[in-house]
Amino acid sequence: MAASVCPIDSQYTDQISTLLKSPSPHQVKEYFQELIAERKCKGIRVNPEGEHGKGVYADFDFIEGDLILKDQMLVGAQHSSNKIDCLVCSFCFQFIGSVELQIGKKLYLQELGISADNECGPSDRTECSSGSFIDRSPLLQDTIESLMNGSMRLPFSEKFPLPSVVSCPGGCREAYYCSESCAKADWDSFHSLLCTGKGSKSSNIKALLKFIQHANETNDIFILAAKVISFSILRYRKLKVAQCENPEKHDSMNLCTNYGFPLLLEAWKPVSMGYKRRWWDCIALPEDVDSCDEAMFRMQIRDLAFTSLEILKEAMYDKECEPLFSLEIYGHIIGMFELNNLDLVVASPVEDYFLYIDDLPFSEKKEAEKITKPVLDALGDDYSICCQGTAFFPLQSCMNHSCIPNAKAFKREEDRDGQATIIALKPISKGEEITISYIDEDLPYEERRALLEDYGFLCLCPRCSEEGS
Repeated sequence: MAASVCPIDSQYTDQISTLLKSPSPHQVKEYFQELIAERKCKGIRVNPEGEHGKGVYADFDFIEGDLILKDQMLVGAQHSSNKIDCLVCSFCFQFIGSVELQIGKKLYLQELGISADNECGPSDRTECSSGSFIDRSPLLQDTIESLMNGSMRLPFSEKFPLPSVVSCPGGCREAYYCSESCAKADWDSFHSLLCTGKGSKSSNIKALLKFIQHANETNDIFILAAKVISFSILRYRKLKVAQCENPEKHDSMNLCTNYGFPLLLEAWKPVSMGYKRRWWDCIALPEDVDSCDEAMFRMQIRDLAFTSLEILKEAMYDKECEPLFSLEIYGHIIGMFELNNLDLVVASPVEDYFLYIDDLPFSEKKEAEKITKPVLDALGDDYSICCQGTAFFPLQSCMNHSCIPNAKAFKREEDRDGQATIIALKPISKGEEITISYIDEDLPYEERRALLEDYGFLCLCPRCSEEGS
């Protein structure tokens, strides 16, 4: 008698395939229409069936320098090494505290001998005793502590105010915020399952700490993948509660008796809109890896993702959301960041502060530098480092590439949070596609072509068509 196929395994496989299935053009159009309306992004629309597939088009005329879009990220994370230099809101990524706190924190960690090249773990960064100082800074310990605790004010720092620091609602010492609203938004959307504090909703904080350590030691893109899974689980749970509390609104899903996969599919919808391939298939081959070793390299990447996922399962596995914890889904989530990510960059107010001091009239500058120069000397050449990370922006990710783009991601002086800012490089007519460059468009044709192969396409923009003929 032939062995029967396990229906649970078959159903599980089908659910994974359904989650990874590309949305229909109608679903894409409907989703982005709602998103654009919700965010009040006037002047653009997403066409799911443009010349190069999904694309962003102008709904009215733009002139050079116009702001086309400020796009709030779906999910993003500050690089773990960058947290040493920049204290920012863990949700919107604007700098928080004060100029003094930003400077004092950096000097404090320098005194401990901690740098981006010499990282410590979360507990080391937050619970080192003041007695652990290494005497190698020209500033005294009490000066650094005065900067951190707010008892010392630098000249003219009031001209660079920053939001106060709000602690994580779960009590961890890794996430901080600019406001209670950002703290709540992050908690409800991502952080409650990824918090390592006493109030965490993680089922296994020990495993969660292990997962974070593994990500920091290997690739912090795993943190982003974990945030996507957390986001989807928390959306699923909210939808489930809403369905059970308002059954009359959910007749098509059989009230509370069939909340499972249909609700998970709905919770996954924002993630489903991003273009995906498995990470180990789409990651660029490093220059130091020979082409004959490519298969082995890609298998190692797959194994690395598998190890990360197994640890994450220990930390936050949810049986009702089981498909999210498959290696296939995990690999596609990471691949989505590999193919669609935009660098998360927020300028530091510390740089603005010292530039302001340098531009003061001579007499005022001379007086101010009695205090600021020793601080600047102690900070060293890398005194002002931007907040840096990786993020996925839903609208920006719909923009197609061109080697002669008509728009670019560019932060203006007033753009002080983690949103993607897209600026027109030239006049754009109503109905014209808005394009950006995924690479350095100033490179020679062959180099551009090689770089774009990692994105899985051959550019046929007018410039490439002319130069490649």
